[in-house]
Amino acid sequence: MEDDHQLGARLATEAGVLLLEVRAELADAEPTVRKDEGDRRAHEYLMAALADTRPGDAVLSEEGKEASPEQLADRLAAPRTWIIDPLDGTREFGEIPRTDWAVHVALVEAGAPTCGAVALPGANTTLATGTDLVVPDMVGDIPKVIASRSRPGPAAEAVCKALGGEMVLMGSAGAKAMAVVRGEADIYAHTGGQYEWDSCAPVAVALAAGLHASRIDGSPLVYNNADPYLPDLLICRPQFATASIAAVQAAGIS
Repeated sequence: MEDDHQLGARLATEAGVLLLEVRAELADAEPTVRKDEGDRRAHEYLMAALADTRPGDAVLSEEGKEASPEQLADRLAAPRTWIIDPLDGTREFGEIPRTDWAVHVALVEAGAPTCGAVALPGANTTLATGTDLVVPDMVGDIPKVIASRSRPGPAAEAVCKALGGEMVLMGSAGAKAMAVVRGEADIYAHTGGQYEWDSCAPVAVALAAGLHASRIDGSPLVYNNADPYLPDLLICRPQFATASIAAVQAAGIS
């Protein structure tokens, strides 16, 4: 029987393969059609797979919010909840041949992610807990601060300015977080709105790799809440955590 780490990695990878098939099948369709179909198929695949392999666990998915107060109560009372984002970075997924999109699969126990996997199908890569994750050494002395290509955001801008960094723009929360894990960037500072499924699996992987992960003010990230809105995030090399938090506080950003 697969352990939770192995299961998360396998499901994220297989959902990613499915999404690549959707992309190929709908290559000539409108991006909106491609995005909607990818979301739907990946969600249905992950929900069915978790129901089959972990039938006693709760699931929180971006594409499958609770339909009743009773369902919400069941999730909140569950000792184990899988938090998934079947397609993180729908905009990038729709823009062939972009690769900065991801699949997130994570398990939460007592509010903390205990395992997680982020598949980067366009890069044929899955990063997961339970494996030997090693962050490459930093190249040079100037930290690379990664931010959204459509809206870098005040936190990333404040950190970049305070630390004399270089801004790197990319789509998808998972792709940005994994850029730090893979050594392609050094700091991911985000404000302006995210949900638990945007950060849960990336945070699990980042922590397993020895990176710092917290709210933008340094407080812990707590998952499986009644309201899944979790608007800010800091993932970075440990040596930049204190300075990044101070930069955001000095700029008056919350």
